[in-house]
Amino acid sequence: MRSFFTLLLVCLAVWVIAHFGPWHALVHPPGVLTAEDPVQRDCAPRPLGEFKGYGLTAVASYALRARVLHTKRYWIDGNDLVPYDVAVGWGPMSDQAVLDHLRISQSNRFFFYEWRNEPPIPETEIITHSSNNHVIAANSTVAHVVRSLRAGQIVLMKGWLVNVSGPNGFHWNTSTRRDDTGNGACEVFYVESAVAADEPDEAPLMEPKVIPEAEATRIRALTER
Repeated sequence: MRSFFTLLLVCLAVWVIAHFGPWHALVHPPGVLTAEDPVQRDCAPRPLGEFKGYGLTAVASYALRARVLHTKRYWIDGNDLVPYDVAVGWGPMSDQAVLDHLRISQSNRFFFYEWRNEPPIPETEIITHSSNNHVIAANSTVAHVVRSLRAGQIVLMKGWLVNVSGPNGFHWNTSTRRDDTGNGACEVFYVESAVAADEPDEAPLMEPKVIPEAEATRIRALTER
């Protein structure tokens, strides 16, 4: 009898994890969940200091409010700086009716989408309303939000698009466009604040950082390593 109840508890635990674990996607009724495009404000290249042994240079302030399409944990390829990539969509790419006809995946630091027969919307709309973000978490709060993200959630992230330099000539440059594809098309996103919610009305839009003119040449010290 004891073994029966043990088996029952194990089965229940597996069911709960399968249905409510962080990898289980939320499903929404048809309709656009997040209509706003990401907000980007370009700036002259501005060193942000050293972070985990890498030099970060901001090229734009950046904020997005989007639907999480997929997340991927990496154990190599810069995982000490960017353990997670987060693919997001907005506008038509936040619509369940569109996403039901796409298969979303991530691999080798790229974001992929596939369909059968015909795409649910023109491919140009897919490209310009989705992005793959190499997320550099500025603090432990952001790191916790990012590693807990589930596909289907609404996420707000705010910070900087950065170019990264490291030892032995290492460079990792960000995209600053939403219409590019292929190598170099991902955003390298130094995220200073992040909020996730299951429903759109639980995640209000946050304005991106405005860079004061007086700080144009000031190098910010990053205190959290």
